Amino acid sequence: MRAPTILVAKGAADPNALLRSLSRYDVYEFTRLDELGGAVRRAELIVIRSGVRLDADRLAAMPQLRHVIRAGSGLDGIDTALLARRGIGLHRYAEASAPAVAEWCLAALLALARRIPLGAQGLALGGHLKTACLGTPVVSMRVAVWGAGPVGRAAAAVTERFGAEVAFAARPSITDGLRQLPAAELPGWADVHIVALPATAENTGAFGTGFLESAAGRRPLLVVAGRLATIDTGACLEALAEGRLTGLAVDPIEVSDAHLFKAGPAPLNLLATPHIGAQRADVRVLLDAWVTQTASAVLGREAVR
Repeated sequence: MRAPTILVAKGAADPNALLRSLSRYDVYEFTRLDELGGAVRRAELIVIRSGVRLDADRLAAMPQLRHVIRAGSGLDGIDTALLARRGIGLHRYAEASAPAVAEWCLAALLALARRIPLGAQGLALGGHLKTACLGTPVVSMRVAVWGAGPVGRAAAAVTERFGAEVAFAARPSITDGLRQLPAAELPGWADVHIVALPATAENTGAFGTGFLESAAGRRPLLVVAGRLATIDTGACLEALAEGRLTGLAVDPIEVSDAHLFKAGPAPLNLLATPHIGAQRADVRVLLDAWVTQTASAVLGREAVR
């Protein structure tokens, strides 16, 4: 009889730590689930990160699954309703990566404000764009933060420390005194928009043609730290090329999205990164330890029943 099985998406956790802590389990690291064969059917726990989908078909292939550990915060691509119907536990640690992602937001804001990506791309194409790289001080900026979860709050805090004026897009769920402005007012108010929203149906494509038209008078910087689905990528890149956006920074780019951000013939004030916001050594150590502790706790409780 084969041992019970744990599946770990590559980069989501340390499989060796899980093996040491849960020695009675087989642990398989995967890049694609379909490469694992019968191990998928035996899986009792799966550890995933962004970019791994757990839809109805994939969950149907895992009849023994009892727990999903999300090493991070986003739930896009996970059929949470089906997990609930099957009684599969869902565990995540949304706060672990927030300071690191906020640090990326600040780095992106500073880079765009000083037009560093434009200057760097110009040099790569053989040009010298010093006069086009006239920056704007962050201390003079108004910053709109879309999303008041751990990342949005951390990004607001680190931006405020640089002296920027910050307001959140108003939501009924924000009840703890954060400064809020109606969402409809923010495109005409803000110099910078930090998008830290999940990829829900409500948020999909929210930063597209309508937003860009409303914000055109301010030609803002757009910093995307939530999910790529929250923006209309084509519309935003077009607005950047035409000067309706002064700068664009996008982090949540998965392998399947990379083709959208290939360098064009003209330099842009564009910073595109391969979902590195949480890729910081201290966060990796914290998440690895949390995944191991969580897996040991939930599987250990079941073992003694």
